Amino acid sequence: MQMNKEFDTTLVNDEPQVAGLVWRGFRGPEDYPHMIAVVHAAKETDQQEWVTSVEQVTRDYAYLENCDPFTDMVFAEVNGEVIGYGRCWWEQLLDQTRTYGFFAHLHPEWRNSGIRRGILRRMEQRLRDIAATHPDDDEKLFQCWVSHGETHWEALLQSEGYTAVRYGYEMVRPNFDNIPDLPLPDGLELRPADLSQWRQIWEAVQEAFRDHWGAREQSENNLVEWQAQPTFNPSLWQVAWDGNEVAGGVLTFINEDENKEYGRLRGYTETIFTRRPWRRRGLARALIAHSLQLQKELGMTESALGVDAENLSGALNLYKSMGFQIVKQAATYRKAVE
Repeated sequence: MQMNKEFDTTLVNDEPQVAGLVWRGFRGPEDYPHMIAVVHAAKETDQQEWVTSVEQVTRDYAYLENCDPFTDMVFAEVNGEVIGYGRCWWEQLLDQTRTYGFFAHLHPEWRNSGIRRGILRRMEQRLRDIAATHPDDDEKLFQCWVSHGETHWEALLQSEGYTAVRYGYEMVRPNFDNIPDLPLPDGLELRPADLSQWRQIWEAVQEAFRDHWGAREQSENNLVEWQAQPTFNPSLWQVAWDGNEVAGGVLTFINEDENKEYGRLRGYTETIFTRRPWRRRGLARALIAHSLQLQKELGMTESALGVDAENLSGALNLYKSMGFQIVKQAATYRKAVE
């Protein structure tokens, strides 16, 4: 339901001079097809492999947190056609940092117009207003992400004073040859995850990742959203149990829509976690091997995962040793909120 207040489209300086340009706020689900069209138009230019639909956007926007699209989105129209949009939100991290995130999508044909900078600055201004309502006891930082191939976005952020503070990699195992046969550590066993155990596994994942860079508290809303995703398939999970305790797991999934779009058979060896009492025993390596074997049996021909380049647990080297190769790099950019 639309709120009474809408996004303030006023810009403080450097308004792009484009004939027919109009700024407006979010109008609800009727904007979803326009958003998808902008993203699709930029995929080839930005070398992105996004697969989205009205159904997916509807699902995603049903679970937004710390973000009201009616006050926290802006759309750029030229002669009545949506050619770009941005959205912003904020998060409280466990390291006592408060981040103010946003993105600014723009059709490639308009990227020399100054419109994307206009979206960026509107997002920043909205986030400054939000930040002003928060206590000053935590560090406040604007935060954006740049994926491999997004050269225009990266150059724009750098020109606006943003600095890359963290890198991550997309890794792919191009085949399932020579998967090692690795038993679980003594005392642990693999068991299928039934409905009654989903929350326990979810909580184990959150506990295992609490000491990772950028971690935050997860909400009940996040749990519901996780279960609503089309890739949610507990029958593929490899979860190690020590009695009634979750020791670790790999929450394997397959994105059927993505595979169809890009003509491949890829599985994902993702959400690899080990709880502290069971670390340094070879559990993650064994679980990865089990996940790869399952993906092979299901007819996949490759597997992918994402990793923080500076992960303190040595995950990058572990994944390399299991046959994964770096194929793309992404970066997190930050700037202090003035």
